[in-house]
Amino acid sequence: MFKKVLIAEDFESFNISIQKVLNDLNVNDPSYAYYCDDAYLKVKAALQDEVPYDLLISDLSFEEDHREQNLKGGKDLIAAVREIQPDLKVIVFSVEKKPDMVDNLFKEYKINGFVAKGREDSRELKIAIETVYEDQKYIGLNLKRTIKDKNTFEFTSYDVTLVSLLANGVLLKDIPARLKESDIKPASLSSVEKRLTTLKESLQVINNHQLISFFKDLGSI
Repeated sequence: MFKKVLIAEDFESFNISIQKVLNDLNVNDPSYAYYCDDAYLKVKAALQDEVPYDLLISDLSFEEDHREQNLKGGKDLIAAVREIQPDLKVIVFSVEKKPDMVDNLFKEYKINGFVAKGREDSRELKIAIETVYEDQKYIGLNLKRTIKDKNTFEFTSYDVTLVSLLANGVLLKDIPARLKESDIKPASLSSVEKRLTTLKESLQVINNHQLISFFKDLGSI
């Protein structure tokens, strides 16, 4: 089992519940940090002392207060520690559980596990820690199913181009001209409208704003 664990969590109640789970797994004296900057410095110091952490359990959202922070949240923290300790195991423990965002955490931030805070989170967190210790990735079954359903639709470079143009403020009626400038086909307005409609129906979003948000959460644009 993991020997050296760091908890990055700004709410004491959740911090205590994580420590209890770790104690049940015979992981004693975990370190903790209420700020992302402090968590990063602990990881850096442990590396310099040649006693690196085995596991980071981090929330995503940290409330702002009087203390100015360079790392604004869990994503910033994970990205920063990945640069100095790429092999550090990371489990995200968060109330934020949009399937697209969780999927992006695994793909872009290379996390090892995700547990949603909720009714049975202690039991799930224990399973996640044991699973990640065995070099496997962990995600709750319900989230896994939702992400799988979303990912059954394959995006093309054409899709990314269309949504990127919308995200950059290009009006729908002006997209064909932009496509023609880059010699991208099909470039007719009817083709563009048809493809955007197909995307929205497949992803179960109702407007272009939600479509843009989906692609951003996924890290595609």
